[in-house]
Amino acid sequence: MCRFVLLSFFGLYLFASAPFAFAQTEGDAERRARLEQELQVVERQILTQQRLVEDKKLERRSLERDVALIEGEIKQAQLGIQARSVAITQLSDQIGEKEVTLSILEEKLGQQRDSLSDLVRKSVLVDDFSLVEVMLSRKNFSEFFSDVATYQSLKDSLNQSLTVLHGIQKDTYNQKDRLLSKQYTEAEMKKIQELQKGEIEKKEKQKESILTVTKGEERSYQVLLDSQKRTASQLRNALFQLLGGGGAIPLPEAIRLAQAAGKATGIDAAMILAILQQETELGSNLGRCLFTDKTSGRPVMHPDRDEPLFLAIAQILGFDPYTRTVSCPAYYSDGTRYGWGGAMGPSQFIPSTWAYYGGIVKSGDTWVYSQAADVIRRMNGTGMPANPFNNQDAFLATALLLRDNGADGTHAGDRIAALRYYAGWGGATRPENAFYGNSVMRHKATMEENIRILGGF
Repeated sequence: MCRFVLLSFFGLYLFASAPFAFAQTEGDAERRARLEQELQVVERQILTQQRLVEDKKLERRSLERDVALIEGEIKQAQLGIQARSVAITQLSDQIGEKEVTLSILEEKLGQQRDSLSDLVRKSVLVDDFSLVEVMLSRKNFSEFFSDVATYQSLKDSLNQSLTVLHGIQKDTYNQKDRLLSKQYTEAEMKKIQELQKGEIEKKEKQKESILTVTKGEERSYQVLLDSQKRTASQLRNALFQLLGGGGAIPLPEAIRLAQAAGKATGIDAAMILAILQQETELGSNLGRCLFTDKTSGRPVMHPDRDEPLFLAIAQILGFDPYTRTVSCPAYYSDGTRYGWGGAMGPSQFIPSTWAYYGGIVKSGDTWVYSQAADVIRRMNGTGMPANPFNNQDAFLATALLLRDNGADGTHAGDRIAALRYYAGWGGATRPENAFYGNSVMRHKATMEENIRILGGF
């Protein structure tokens, strides 16, 4: 074998196994910096608007104050959607970078495989040299065995390089999957945020109506407020809407369920009702799906995290999973499905969250029911496995999650617990999610007033 062949292979190995680096163009770097700066600006604006809204809430209720609150909440919603759009764009860029990285990695892996194949073929030729051929060749023994050792060393190095590249490729795929998951979550929250903005914009019409009726006069506004106050009789006949099979139940019954759950967990009944009302208002706009539905090629439920648990819950409780409706995923504006649905019952728990409180545990490769692990059954004393479609169980589940999220009866504690209920612990402090916590606290204040009017039961 000629030494220039070995050197050429050695050079190819060095090229193929060099540390991998993804070079970004200056334009890409500038785009990233611009998006990050834009997001920071919007988030600062959201925080500023939040402080303005909170300051207004401390003022005595008046026409000017209430109009300013409505306008502030609409502005917050608009800024939140803007921030979410920037975040989705950032994630799309990062996913694109990972795709380019994977393409380059695949090309390098191909080069490494080709190099290794050639080395294997040539090393076989070396192995086929007989002692006579070595003696007749111009090579001396030390040169010949040096070639053999070099081939073996290069094969070992190329194998190591392939292992490293495969590891980088696997890690990059995992990073891309995590980014896609974040993008799905962002898009889902953006859709919910748009729905919430729609609810707030109804208040804009209400504001216009108020200004028309009162002609901007404070005295007339106070008269209007007094006329809108609901009496105990009206509240007793009012219905409390529940999502996910709960339907509408009398408000007094909803309060009793919330108070029972609150007594067991230490959570204010008004807070439990506020979360359920918020979830119902938003969830009723997200449609109803079967877990077998597919849109944009994606299933409704997370196929690994939730689907097996949903089937296990159905078997344990004895309902047909193929006809029982659950929440649909949110949709982004291009019609592509993002995020995951599958939330069940009034509390809108996904199966994996329900399993934590409802006693569904892993046994080998299957999910089974454990009465000892069923916190809801033990606290409610029903004698039956916890059921996400049962109002009593759903109310308690909501209270348990609020308790575990840090609800403590204070405005700050309850608000952060509501945000964790919606966006998880990681997303609870993000300014663009503030709208959810604000909305829940408005509902809580209303429920507290309703309970007071009804005499606190």
